[in-house]
Amino acid sequence: MLGQQAAQRPWRQALLGVCLACLTSAGQAQIAGLDRNLPGAADIPGIPRFAGSVSIGQRVSPFDETQIPTGPWDTAANAWKDSLKVAGRRSRVLYLAPRNVSSLEVIRNYQQALEELGYERLYQCSGFEECGTRIDRFYGDPTNGKQLNEHYLLRYVYSDGSVQEPRLYSARRQTPEGQSYVLVFAAFQDNFADSAAGNRVAIFVEEVLTRPVSKQMVLVEAPEIALGISDAGRIAIHSIQFDSGQATVKPESMPQIEQIARLLAEQPNLRLYIVGHTDNRGTLDYNLDLSRRRAEEVVRILIQRYGILGERLKPVGVANLAPLTSNATEEGRALNRRVEIVAQ
Repeated sequence: MLGQQAAQRPWRQALLGVCLACLTSAGQAQIAGLDRNLPGAADIPGIPRFAGSVSIGQRVSPFDETQIPTGPWDTAANAWKDSLKVAGRRSRVLYLAPRNVSSLEVIRNYQQALEELGYERLYQCSGFEECGTRIDRFYGDPTNGKQLNEHYLLRYVYSDGSVQEPRLYSARRQTPEGQSYVLVFAAFQDNFADSAAGNRVAIFVEEVLTRPVSKQMVLVEAPEIALGISDAGRIAIHSIQFDSGQATVKPESMPQIEQIARLLAEQPNLRLYIVGHTDNRGTLDYNLDLSRRRAEEVVRILIQRYGILGERLKPVGVANLAPLTSNATEEGRALNRRVEIVAQ
């Protein structure tokens, strides 16, 4: 079937030939030699690989947020029907299994290995009927945040319409470092960018190692906020957190907002700008709107929950125009996503 599909798409091959010619020499080195591991790639610590598979892509983020599925793929919504939103150290690896190995053999080996390590199954499915008719979109659509896209080989794993026998397994366990969440997806697939990576099972493995909330967020108490405003006219607050891409304040942020309310109660003449900041992902217009809405939400909570007069507060959004550090890394982006308290 996959061979017939390959014969029917000369236009795709022509377009990809043009695109692949644009790759840098470094990129070409990475997609050459698919019988050996990507130079410098390593397995996720504590997560074994399927015997004989080769690593073709890897990304590790010191701190990032993602969805771990606990239910099937909803094609209409282009999202998981049920999932857990988790944040922490995030690792993603793509492997190519040995030829003539089935996705069933791969997923059963991962399931056995992980459960022997103490993982508890969250969700498992086999085939499109169980997993969702377009489950490949969880990776193929870059807006879903799973795709490794440094070069075309990685972008076109699970190429559109080529996926067969999809199987998924997700699990979690408590480790000394934190809660480990793992997603394994295996499917027979073609790769429109490089035929050598097609007609075989590709394996996507993702782990998120969550950090305790106390390590993620540092509460800045009212006296410290007052000192920052007195010394510098402003203070950055990192412990007011929001759902990704949204203006909804996370419940664990409420103790920090309470400290701001306490400061305002203790200093009745104090007036503040509540300033939202984002990282540089997304367009400037989008980030300006998002940062403004986040600042407005903090102001709304201070007014409605703590009775602070609205005339004492002014929400402002400045997007990514005043970073604290480089946005080149996830750690830097996490620092740049913040709320600042500025004296009027």
